[in-house]
Amino acid sequence: MMDIIELTRELGKAIQADDRYIAYCLAKQANDEDEQLQAVINAFNLKRVELQMEIAKPDKDNEKIQELNEIIKDSYQKIMNNPKMLVYNSAKSAMDELMSQINTVISMSANGVNPDEIDVTTASCGGDCGSCGGCG
Repeated sequence: MMDIIELTRELGKAIQADDRYIAYCLAKQANDEDEQLQAVINAFNLKRVELQMEIAKPDKDNEKIQELNEIIKDSYQKIMNNPKMLVYNSAKSAMDELMSQINTVISMSANGVNPDEIDVTTASCGGDCGSCGGCG
């Protein structure tokens, strides 16, 4: 008989064989290999650092802060509207939902709920265990 860790490793293998995981990995790889997208992301991150540094100055330049905010907002829109990023976000959302469902089953089972009766389509973790039907 398998112990819990062995069963968990089997679950890990099943996750990695799931279409949602595969789609997520492919979308992530496509983003990582898109040099133009990566350049926009890097520029976005540099401007965010520049903005943080400007805000931290005792003699802040409010015009520069506003200008940096606009540049950051424009860069963010470019990133989020990139077709590869749209595919990635969709794949990541599906993967996050899968992991949430898995965590729901594990958490509620650990709190005494019959695993066969857990409805993962309606259960979700908001981070506050007090609102979880399985924690009571």
